[in-house]
Amino acid sequence: MRKLLILLFFIQTSLQAQNILFVGNSLTYSNNMPEILEYIGKQNGITIKTKNLCFPNYAIIDHINNGKLQKILEKKPFDYLIIQQGPSSQTEGKGMLIEDGAKMKVLCDKYKIKLGYYMVWPSVRYYHTFDKVIENHTLAAKQNNALLFSVGSVWKDYNTYKNKETLYNFDNFHPSKVGSFLAALTIFHQLHPTKNLHQLPFKKYKKWVTDKDSFNLLIQLVGKH
Repeated sequence: MRKLLILLFFIQTSLQAQNILFVGNSLTYSNNMPEILEYIGKQNGITIKTKNLCFPNYAIIDHINNGKLQKILEKKPFDYLIIQQGPSSQTEGKGMLIEDGAKMKVLCDKYKIKLGYYMVWPSVRYYHTFDKVIENHTLAAKQNNALLFSVGSVWKDYNTYKNKETLYNFDNFHPSKVGSFLAALTIFHQLHPTKNLHQLPFKKYKKWVTDKDSFNLLIQLVGKH
């Protein structure tokens, strides 16, 4: 009887588990963002398993040409494939998001995986291009019938508030720990919108956000998207 209960628990856990493959660059792997997502899931009773295929300065097309992605997809099933490249605010970047994203969609359809875009943010230097970053990611996701994880939109909203922990790292482009927590929380909320983020205890997330007011603001803003 005990063995049967253990088996049933294992089957139920496996069915509820979400397997996510992140395909991107350092904006994804900074601060081990996917691991933060796993942690948030665990704290909410949800098993999220992630795998990273992320290299410095890589765009979507680089992963397609590299060939490692195809080998991974052949060997292991995933529920979601979340792609990320640079801000892509210019015309060339927009084309890459759409056209190379379409090639990713073909791969996802082949392996019955849901495609998602991880919307990023511009550097401080090019902050004036933020609206184009949001616009181009939104368009690409729509044209390729993909999910859009609107991290960039939440990032922009957060920055309208003063005296809060910064989302940027020292280079004014990569995410700080707070920025990576914002990304993970946004992705988690869009995957599990019925979970009440206001029930997240601040003390369990102080590893990434040390200021309680900043934490509460993140919860508030992510919950609106």
